Amino acid sequence: MPRLYDEGKRQPRRCLWITRQNRVNIRIVRIFNTYGPRMLENDGRVVSNLIVQALKGIPLTIYGDGSQTRSFCYVSDLVEGMMRLMNGDQVGPINIGNPGEYTILELAKTIQDMINPTAELKFEPLPQDDPLRRKPDISKAKQYLDWAPTIALQEGLTRTIEDFRKRVEIAAAEAALAAK
Repeated sequence: MPRLYDEGKRQPRRCLWITRQNRVNIRIVRIFNTYGPRMLENDGRVVSNLIVQALKGIPLTIYGDGSQTRSFCYVSDLVEGMMRLMNGDQVGPINIGNPGEYTILELAKTIQDMINPTAELKFEPLPQDDPLRRKPDISKAKQYLDWAPTIALQEGLTRTIEDFRKRVEIAAAEAALAAK
């Protein structure tokens, strides 16, 4: 079975071929770790996992030693980049993401400090297929779209945590009412 990441890179190339054969107007965007309000609480992504764990007072799970890096792009930055791509002439593929690189441990400690400074950090074995580094090269987005992200991680996390906090509180209140 092919790896999802590899397939995600192969399929846009196939779309380009179809475009050229059939003269269909498409755009190809590669997105990187988008986060923000209204994310699903159980989507399995690191930002939502850590926020929910911190809000619920359970240990924050870090896989490996936390030294693997990721970049995190706030949703409004992603939308702006995609709009510029759709309204432009560049077909792509274009990477839309934030090139700011953070270790998973840095992310966990940031979320811990913002929500629950006494929360425990729990280290689990690193899955074999987990890449050690993910950082987008956004040079084409800058060149062709005049785009770069504007929302810093701290600001984006503040907005995201506020949204998650409201939803977790509502869910807890609903559960308490249902238990009566």
